[in-house]
Amino acid sequence: MAALDQRIQLRYHYPAPALTAAETAGYLRAHLALAGRTDTLFSDDAVRAIHAHARGMPRAINRLAITALLAAYTTSKTIVDESSARTAITEETATD
Repeated sequence: MAALDQRIQLRYHYPAPALTAAETAGYLRAHLALAGRTDTLFSDDAVRAIHAHARGMPRAINRLAITALLAAYTTSKTIVDESSARTAITEETATD
């Protein structure tokens, strides 16, 4: 892609507005509802940790939520708690 990159003269990054903490919680609930879940799957502490690290950016929230779900699953937890969210954050920062 280097050849294409050299030919791009103008770049524009559309800054998407960041979600608030309440919007992040609603965003996760909405995605879980689309998947058929209506019960609480993410603890409030986990949502706060994900929101803080993702800075309200939906794509980052998605990545962290998926990794936190996997972390909870591998430790046989029925809910994504703050510990699972912190594990996801640690894994993400290790791959940056």
